Amino acid sequence: MKKIKVVCPHCDQVNAIPAKEHYNKANCGHCKKSLLETTPVQLSTSNLDLHLVNSDIPVVVDFWAPWCGPCKMMGPAFEAAAKSFPLKVRFAKLNTEEHQAPSAKFGIRSIPTMIIFKNGQEVGRQSGALSEEQIKQWVGQFA
Repeated sequence: MKKIKVVCPHCDQVNAIPAKEHYNKANCGHCKKSLLETTPVQLSTSNLDLHLVNSDIPVVVDFWAPWCGPCKMMGPAFEAAAKSFPLKVRFAKLNTEEHQAPSAKFGIRSIPTMIIFKNGQEVGRQSGALSEEQIKQWVGQFA
């Protein structure tokens, strides 16, 4: 049976799980918590590459800052959209105020900016606040 690699949203451990169309249950082999968690993962300079390189599912990263009005407006829509993609796409957030190096590395010029990564490579980029439906439609192209 084919396996896919997924990084645990709770403990950052890499898991190899059977590839399926739909999952009823999938737990981390290390911390035993659910891999089906849809709450966006809080990324940092130290764990960003771990999630991007070790995930066989797409990872969509919201580059944001706490002082940014459009970022705050889009936050709930981003979280709501994430619920539609359990173990199909990992949603994550990176605070550009606290973690400036990744923002420079990926050429973030305005926020909010979302980037979708597949196999560690950027495959899509969207700047500006989007609604839940717009996020789901955009991310769905890569799922």
